Amino acid sequence: MQPIEFWISVGSTYSYLTIARLDAVQRDTGAEVIFRPFSVREIMIEMDNVPFARKPVKAAYMWRDIERRAKGYGLAPKLPASYPLAQFDLANRVAVLAAREGWIADYLKATYAAWFEQGQPAGEPENLAASLAAAGQSMDRILAEAESDEIGAAYAAATQEARDRGIFGAPSFVCADGELFWGDDRFEEAIAWQKALG
Repeated sequence: MQPIEFWISVGSTYSYLTIARLDAVQRDTGAEVIFRPFSVREIMIEMDNVPFARKPVKAAYMWRDIERRAKGYGLAPKLPASYPLAQFDLANRVAVLAAREGWIADYLKATYAAWFEQGQPAGEPENLAASLAAAGQSMDRILAEAESDEIGAAYAAATQEARDRGIFGAPSFVCADGELFWGDDRFEEAIAWQKALG
């Protein structure tokens, strides 16, 4: 089975569920993913689609929904988590660098665990120190490179590619034939679709 593109934006709340169970899903299904970090915030603002930050009733539902789904996965996040992220772009620039260098899975698992389970928002110094250490990286080097023009350009290019391919939310999964599945609850459906492609 070919890998599935996993379009991820650190700051997406439902992506916590996917990241936290990713190892188990991959082990159980044989699926592989290629991480594609991008700015879902930029695309959502362009679409005038800011679903939770200014909509308290919908936000309350989101947190309860994540709590229900997390319990079903054997997870115990401390909700509500800090949202939206003040350091959204920095957290995602680090993800772009991590994807380029091959340690993104460790970074994403650590940064989401620190955010949702320990109350340390992604992109903030405390979270970055812990998540980069967990990924075996030097914070000084990573922050310098993440803020570079090169990584900024790669981040912008990935976001433009997402836009061009009709990706409007995270987590999103794109199969080898271009079929798009949006949301943690569509991950297994994307895997089944990919398997059927042969």
